[in-house]
Amino acid sequence: MSTKQPAADKKPTTVVANDPEDLQSRLQRIGGSQSDNWNNILANQAVSTLWLAKDAETQSRQYAATVAALVGIGPKDEVEGMIAAQLIAAHNATMECYRRAMVNEQTFESRRENLSQANKLSRTYAVLLDALNRHRGKGQQKVTVEHVHVHSGGQAIVGAVERPSPANSSRSENQHDARQITDAPQPAMRSPNEEPELVPIASDAERPMSDARRNVARRTEGK
Repeated sequence: MSTKQPAADKKPTTVVANDPEDLQSRLQRIGGSQSDNWNNILANQAVSTLWLAKDAETQSRQYAATVAALVGIGPKDEVEGMIAAQLIAAHNATMECYRRAMVNEQTFESRRENLSQANKLSRTYAVLLDALNRHRGKGQQKVTVEHVHVHSGGQAIVGAVERPSPANSSRSENQHDARQITDAPQPAMRSPNEEPELVPIASDAERPMSDARRNVARRTEGK
């Protein structure tokens, strides 16, 4: 006859949120969080993805390099911290697959499989990096133009226009004046096919002339 063992007393797990002792931000450069518990756990997760060497000295350098990589990526919040840790993990796995693909005395299928996995991991790394840049707002920017006022005879350019400043300032002013003259509105030119205007010319035809003679009083003789 079997007897049942009394069930062990289960104590509820208490989680303290926003613990002032935890929110010291001493390790924020590693994981991007104000919680040092989070930053510490994230660093251990990144270190766990390494293929560690056998000697303790090399392992110590691997640990330090992983933490330095997290600090170099510079996560600003927990999301960036997770992406940074996955970037390190994807990099380590990629390099290990490439290393195994270069090992001598292995089958062609084994080499091809390692190179295929390395290629997939490289693509994963690129996707993670793009996600980090988008989260940081470094993706493609969109410019919205709501109102543009263009006066008669003018031109409008939307976008950043960069013009290098020449060393000779007087030459720059002359070039600026030349551009203003070139851009000035010009009067419309006469079309080469326009109908010619009729200009009156002298003619040989006979015209009636006014009588220029006039009566002049004659003097009487002896006067």
